[in-house]
Amino acid sequence: MSDQGKFLVYCLEMYKDAKNMTGKQTVELFARYGVMDYVMSCYGALSTVGHYYLMDDIDGFIEDRR
Repeated sequence: MSDQGKFLVYCLEMYKDAKNMTGKQTVELFARYGVMDYVMSCYGALSTVGHYYLMDDIDGFIEDRR
C-alpha cells in the first residue's frame, strides 16, 4: 500500500474514533462528500499537520459541502 493509501486509512480511523462512528458510517460519509479524493489530492499538506487540525479540516470540508 502506498504512503497516500496508508494516510487515507489513518484519516478514516482517526475520524471514526473522534466521532464515535463505525467504519462503514465513516466510509459512507467520506464517499458522500468526496473526503477521500480531498485527502488524496492534499496529501502533501495534510500529512504534515497534527491530528486535531486534520479532524477540524475534514469537518470543515464536509460542512462546506452540506
